[in-house]
Amino acid sequence: MAQMSWANSSSGMAVSDECKLKFLELKAKRNHRFIVFKIEEKIQQVIVEKVGSPEETYEDFAACMPANECRYAVFDFDFITDENCQKSKIFFIAWSPDTSRVRSKMLYASSKDRFKRELDGIQVELQATDPSEMSLDIIKGRAL
Repeated sequence: MAQMSWANSSSGMAVSDECKLKFLELKAKRNHRFIVFKIEEKIQQVIVEKVGSPEETYEDFAACMPANECRYAVFDFDFITDENCQKSKIFFIAWSPDTSRVRSKMLYASSKDRFKRELDGIQVELQATDPSEMSLDIIKGRAL
């Protein structure tokens, strides 16, 4: 079993090696459009829940966010600048819907910074409690 580092007891959340590996693939090889991460509470570990292929859209990604459960996600957003340059930015999205359990919201909130540090290369962070807060317009606005 791979060695895992543990934080202090307030958010002693381990990060599976697969999380880091998939993120590196997204960042370096661009062979994923997005990754959805889930905290597996029983084993106190962040795991990969879903990986989106490069052909998938932002709508496909948004549809993966559960209506009443928290998630972390990264999305590789391609866009054209006003100067007509093709660019991309890696978004980190902390999804914490109002309808999710209080304990879950607290767990995701307390583990977020530590988890984000494991993913080197995030350019924009977004917090969302309902779909309107992570709409494509907001993503576009934050990318520019």
